[in-house]
Order: sequence, then C-alpha cells, then structure tokens
Amino acid sequence: MKKLFLFTFIMFIGTVVFGQSPLGTWKTIDDETGKEKSYVEIFEKDGKVYGKVVKILTKGKEDSKCTACKDARKDKPILNMVILTDLKKSGNEWTGGKILDPNSGKEYKATLKLNGKDKLDVRGYVGISLVGRTQTWQKVK
Repeated sequence: MKKLFLFTFIMFIGTVVFGQSPLGTWKTIDDETGKEKSYVEIFEKDGKVYGKVVKILTKGKEDSKCTACKDARKDKPILNMVILTDLKKSGNEWTGGKILDPNSGKEYKATLKLNGKDKLDVRGYVGISLVGRTQTWQKVK
C-alpha cells in the first residue's frame, strides 16, 4: 500500500512539474496601455506550438484586418489569424518560432515561458533575445 501511494505521489508531482504547458487560451494585455486586447488560443500541431486570435476585446477593432502584413495574411481578418508559429519545447521554454504583431505587420522571433500556472511570458525579438520585449499574458479560466 505504501509503495502504491508513493508511486501515485511521484506521478502526480511529475505531472505538475513536467506536464505544464502553454496550451489553452490566454488574454493578451497591451504593454503600453495596460488594457486587455485579445484572447489567443495556443494549440499543438505536429509537435509544434501555434497560437491564433480567437477573440478581440478592443471595442471597434473586432473586424480589423492585417493591412500591414506582408505575407499571405495581408488584408485578412485578425480574428482567427495564426500569430504564433512553429515553437518547439526546449527545456522549460518554447522557442524557435515566430510571433506576428498584426497591428504593425512585423514578425519577430518568439519565446514562450510559463510564469507560474496562470501567466505566460511571451517574448518577441529581433536577432538575439536581448533585443526585444516581453508581454505577460494571463490564462483565461
């Protein structure tokens, strides 16, 4: 009985420590105004992590299009647009992908890192990670 309890406890701890994931829906916060902007659903496909805008919270921007985008997303609705692409787990981060700022049309290298169980640090940068900025997104419950 003690062995069963110990095994169950170890499996639970392993799930909590190693099973954390950015998958789910996150609320983005504008780092300049501090206002809620959108919900981004982060999902996994073919072993990589992606994120798409599933709700726009800014009044009057619900039907916005990515007019500044330079790829196939140009003039497409931001709602349901994939803005995070090709991130892979590396230690306690997800790296190697890109993030699109649909307001400017600019794409940056990206890193995701969990910050507790309800926060996600999303870093966009150019070249090396030191040249960029981090937003903290909040888990939608």
